Amino acid sequence: MKRAANDDTPRWSLANALTAFRLVIAAPLMLVFAIAGQREFFLWMLVASFFTDFIDGTVARLSGPPSRFGAVLDSWADVTAYVAIAISVWLLWPEAVRREWIPFTAIVASFVAPSLVGLAKFGLFTSYHTLLVKAAVAATAVGLLLLLWGGPAWPFRLAAALAGFAALEEIAITSVLEEPRSDVRGIFAVWRARRRGGGAGNA
Repeated sequence: MKRAANDDTPRWSLANALTAFRLVIAAPLMLVFAIAGQREFFLWMLVASFFTDFIDGTVARLSGPPSRFGAVLDSWADVTAYVAIAISVWLLWPEAVRREWIPFTAIVASFVAPSLVGLAKFGLFTSYHTLLVKAAVAATAVGLLLLLWGGPAWPFRLAAALAGFAALEEIAITSVLEEPRSDVRGIFAVWRARRRGGGAGNA
């Protein structure tokens, strides 16, 4: 997860390459493996997708000033990867999806709804990457992998609840902001910034 907006930085960096991996390699390959019925290959690609999602923001912060291009690329990679994951899991583990349809639906909605709200208001996918979203993504990764590897379902259900709260916060942030921002810590940071008369980015 990344980054704030600065258009003066180079577009292609190690961080953006990691993000692009999710968009142009991991997401298509997950669908290919799912269609081919290759559960093991899909799971390894899923791990790679989650791993690059976790580290690209850290790499971006360590390698130099953030960029708006990086934030937009990250948002597109998130949407594409999560759609690919949802379709692939439905194809490979239909019994698990039917059994846990409520948390599956909640998680898919938690990623889709804030994106659509941001698209409707600003004409683009938002890239807030709040602390709550980061926690929800981490919990979803752990819960989903445990579930697909035959583990308990409760971590995935807990992740679904956390993802729902994160989605509501993102929608609230979109309703408050007058223009899109990147890397917003949370709704309270936005409110504090508004009271100070400043912007919400990096708040």
